[in-house]
Amino acid sequence: MKKNKIEHYSDKEALDFHHNEKSGKIEIISSKPMTTKRDLALAYSPGVAAPVKAISKNPDAAYDYTSKGNLVAVISNGSAILGMGNLGSLASKPVMEGKAVLFKRFADINSIDIEIDSSDPEEIIKSIKSISGSFGGINLEDIAAPDCFIIEEKLKKILDIPVFHDDQHGTAIITTAALLNALDISKKSIKKIKVVVNGAGASAIACTNLFKKIGVPYKNIVMLDSKGVLYKGRDNLNKWKSEHAIITKKRRLEEVIVGADVFLGLSSKSILSKKMVKSMSKNPIIFACANPDPEITPEEVEEVRKDAIVATGRSDYPNQVNNLIGFPYIFRGALDVRARTINEEMKIAAANAIASLARERVPDEVVAAMGGERPTYGRDYIIPSTFDPRLMSVIPVAVAKAAIKTGVARKKIENLDAYAEQLKQRLDPSVTIMQGINNQIKKNQKRVVFADGEDEDTLKAAIAFKKGGLGIPLIIAKEEIVKKKLKEIGYSENLNIEIINSKNKSLKDKYVKFLFEKLHRKEGLLERDCDKLVRNDRVIWASCMVECGDADAMVTGNTRRYSSSLKKVVKVVDARPGEIMFGLNMIINKGKTVFLADTTVHEYPTSKQMAEIAISAARVVRLFGFDPKVAFLSHSTFGQPITSRTKHIRDAVDILKSMNVDFNFDGDMQPDVALSEEYKDLYPFSSIVGKANVLVMPGQHSAAISYKMMKTLGGAKVIGPLLIGLGRAIEIIPLRSSTSEILNLASVAAYSAGVINYGKVN
Repeated sequence: MKKNKIEHYSDKEALDFHHNEKSGKIEIISSKPMTTKRDLALAYSPGVAAPVKAISKNPDAAYDYTSKGNLVAVISNGSAILGMGNLGSLASKPVMEGKAVLFKRFADINSIDIEIDSSDPEEIIKSIKSISGSFGGINLEDIAAPDCFIIEEKLKKILDIPVFHDDQHGTAIITTAALLNALDISKKSIKKIKVVVNGAGASAIACTNLFKKIGVPYKNIVMLDSKGVLYKGRDNLNKWKSEHAIITKKRRLEEVIVGADVFLGLSSKSILSKKMVKSMSKNPIIFACANPDPEITPEEVEEVRKDAIVATGRSDYPNQVNNLIGFPYIFRGALDVRARTINEEMKIAAANAIASLARERVPDEVVAAMGGERPTYGRDYIIPSTFDPRLMSVIPVAVAKAAIKTGVARKKIENLDAYAEQLKQRLDPSVTIMQGINNQIKKNQKRVVFADGEDEDTLKAAIAFKKGGLGIPLIIAKEEIVKKKLKEIGYSENLNIEIINSKNKSLKDKYVKFLFEKLHRKEGLLERDCDKLVRNDRVIWASCMVECGDADAMVTGNTRRYSSSLKKVVKVVDARPGEIMFGLNMIINKGKTVFLADTTVHEYPTSKQMAEIAISAARVVRLFGFDPKVAFLSHSTFGQPITSRTKHIRDAVDILKSMNVDFNFDGDMQPDVALSEEYKDLYPFSSIVGKANVLVMPGQHSAAISYKMMKTLGGAKVIGPLLIGLGRAIEIIPLRSSTSEILNLASVAAYSAGVINYGKVN
């Protein structure tokens, strides 16, 4: 049983994450322009009167004229927060904001968190009923049993929008999918299996209900709570537990587990012993889902049974039962058909879709997203990965189809294949790309130098790099300063990260000798000059580490201007033979990904350099899984207007035409022509218009200005600049980058060190 690394963070890091820049994790932005007086008049008064009248005549028109159709309320009273118990409604807000973020990140669903300060189910029901008209769906979260049952049952009867308690049904759907595949692999009939459910809370009851819906006989399921077996005649069982009481003389877990085919644990740590596992039937199925510590660990099961299929709620083991595989996509499908409810048929459709996805051969693009390792349907792969991008195009379609078939959909989708393609476009491709890179570098650990080790954000990134299992960080810093910084950010000063500096005499002497041999003729440097450079400059030292093979990759730049860092790096490291060096930024905005060059190196690239940049950019873009479509940008489009500044751009296009390259390109063109398909009719002769994903800029100034404006004013997500064409895996981050931005470029550097042949080290 292969165990993956699990990440840990200090409390201060978590608090800083939630506090820095803007407090919390969500904000509301306008989906319409709000710049002119006319915009404001249309958005509010008097223009808003038109949709108001339309909705008053037909309430369903709210789906057309408001955000209702893509808006979910995440609601809690804080009575059962993430296993921490009843800490109150306000304390649940960080969790509910987190849930809202997951809705947006995984399914492009807008969400607002609402915390209700009440322990009275009727008061909560009344509150939700009063506000429900604003939303397309209600997601109940972290509400203790039995109140969660009461609240959901009543709301489902009185509301005409989906109400879904994820703690119950999300867990049930994923667990049911896992059960279907585990039964298939172990060749067991659902009609004959004996199931033991340890736990009788909201999740356990929902799982049991869905197990019965898919065909497990009522009499074949035994449920236990903290007092033992739920049996007919037992005192003080509420109505939800009573529904699962059976006729039996057995009272304890060790009795009912004998001969059982399936154990589902939603209870507490270490409650299932190895002796009990040994007493189960052949090919037992064990879902030990207590968090953070399961009822039994996979390692313990493996000690006594080699034939078991094991799933847990933990991300560091295979077969993670994770609600994230379900709830965003279930709501996506329900919202897209304007469903009145999420019924049992929709839940079963979701479970079947998830199960079927795990059985399919994983395609190459998903393998890339999962780090180059193709999972194969079997004992260690019965549930798809949470980062499988196919979830978005498979589960919503199944849910929508079931909603339409059972008559709870207000809107029909005529072409489900086209709908699936539309869903794919809603994904943020950067997440899939970075997930694939991170999965890859976890398997091939590289030594990455963080040159600015005394900078707090860089130090945090190095810690995250180590704790995420991404590789081996080395930080250039003074030990006493690092210890002080570690204490400030909430870690022990004894955190096991290697600190390197010029006190290491053997390395210092090695790098001085290397630099002198490299630079004494080129720059006229004396040995003492090289000694001073190595001792006093962290960028020079770190670059020497990579160039001399003492590290695989490097990231620097957070404490100085990009040009200053680059000037120091190229003293030590040359460009790759036969390749131009330039900066390439990946920019993601509103579901579209483009690559922008050159953002960092060439102030005014020549026509030949622009052509070379296009060729190298196309190669890199393919590494990220994109089909390159290159546009050479200008203030003109296909020569109109003609100026002295446009000729060299058109010459670059002509150079590429003469080279017979294997990608599509065109230019000169303005950026809106390159990116918007509304111009296609004006320029039908070009295959690039409206479809470009690689933008070659006429100069560094325009490139840098463009991406920084898009990031700062447009809210675009930017990865980079990636330093292309350098002779080693070194990335330079822009001044004052965030911890996440530094971490991303450190991962890219480690990835480059593994996939690019840089040649022999000095």
